[in-house]
Order: sequence, then C-alpha cells, then structure tokens
Amino acid sequence: MQRSERRVVARQFIRYALVGLASNAVLFVIYLLMVWLGASPKLAMSLVYLVGVAQTFVFNKGWTFAHSGPSDQAFPRYVALYAFGYVTNWCLIELLVYRLGWPHQAVMGGLIVVMALFFFVGLKFWVFRPVVGNAGGRT
Repeated sequence: MQRSERRVVARQFIRYALVGLASNAVLFVIYLLMVWLGASPKLAMSLVYLVGVAQTFVFNKGWTFAHSGPSDQAFPRYVALYAFGYVTNWCLIELLVYRLGWPHQAVMGGLIVVMALFFFVGLKFWVFRPVVGNAGGRT
C-alpha cells in the first residue's frame, strides 16, 4: 500500500471512529437506560441496533468514505453486513450473558469494540467499495 493510500485509509478510519464513537456512546446510554427500565438486554440491543444502522449509513456513506455510488446498491450491502453483526451480537449475548452469567454491560461494551473493527473492513472493501469509472477509481 502506497503512502497516499495509507493516508486515505487512516483518514477514513478516523472519521469512521468519530461516527462510531458518537453513535455508540449515545446508543450505549440508551441501551443501559432501557435495561434499567426493565427491557431485556437482547431487546434493548435489538432496538438500539436498528437505530444505529439507519443513522450511521448516512454519515459513513457521505462523510467517512465519501462514497459517490448509488445508495440503492450500497444500502442492501450495508444492511447485510450489519445483519450479520446483529446475529453475532445476539448469539454472543445469549452465550456470554444468559448461559455463562457474564455482566451484560461488559459484554456489550466489548462487542462494540470488536465489531467496530470488523465493520470498518466490511464497509471499506465491500459496502462502499470504489465505484468503477470514477477518476482514479477512488470514492
């Protein structure tokens, strides 16, 4: 990877991290509040997940990756990637919280970090891959 390409990836990762940190901070507080009010961890995670997917698509497409391709192609891939992440989160909460008794706060906090790295790679190389025919092949 050339130096200019590394700079692009670094800038994208920083923007992705800012979008993710802001979104996840708010959504984690909402998650904790929902559980405190009586929702199960799986229900709370499911609801905040839906909100997070919708709002981060807009920011990641327009700002993080400056993707110029049509949303009707990127959005289904975005939803598929995050659906896989949702199933992974759900299964790990089931295993670690409900079966092994780990604290749901720690599990959800850890999942946010691990899944963020997975999502960055998926967004960069699959969801918002460069549009063929753009100047220089970049978006």
